[in-house]
Amino acid sequence: MNFDYNTTRSHLILSEYGRNVQNMVKYICELPTIEERNKYAQAVIDLMGFLQPHLRDVADFKHKLWDHLHIISGYQIDVESPYPKPLPENAFKKPEPLPYPQQRITYKHYGKTVDWNKDNVSDDTIIKDLKYLSGGLLSLDEGVNLAKVEFRAQNPRQNNNNNNNRGRTNNNNNGKNRQNNNNNNNRGRNNNNKPKY
Repeated sequence: MNFDYNTTRSHLILSEYGRNVQNMVKYICELPTIEERNKYAQAVIDLMGFLQPHLRDVADFKHKLWDHLHIISGYQIDVESPYPKPLPENAFKKPEPLPYPQQRITYKHYGKTVDWNKDNVSDDTIIKDLKYLSGGLLSLDEGVNLAKVEFRAQNPRQNNNNNNNRGRTNNNNNGKNRQNNNNNNNRGRNNNNKPKY
């Protein structure tokens, strides 16, 4: 009795499709007529799409499936593909490095996402949104040019603290005034207690 182990089988080229798909592609390559190969290749493409449904979210996923069909065949399959046949050397080609973004961010500590897109959003919309999102703390007149505005948000707690501090200062002043009055009264009492000659 002979056992078929994975170690004795041929290398699995794209494991996400499994060995059965690879065996079917090998069978298609050996078919004698182009009509038969085209017919069975289309059936295998449909099966590959069923096995990898996430590829439907990829742009031009059918093109991706046909490329995978050629890769599984070792670039040997001879079918009429609706897309150009991929080249083996492209499989090992490294992508070009992406350039580092040179766009200046106004406030780097907030990141790029807080920069308003002035091409699509009007200044009036931004002013209304800022007023709404800040609970009325950021209020600007309509028709203001935002490019020339310097925002200074004020914390309501800070205002309360300032008012409280003013009250404390006034209380302290009142306390000092009372202390001065007491001192003056004491001086008068001291003068009264002095013996008259």
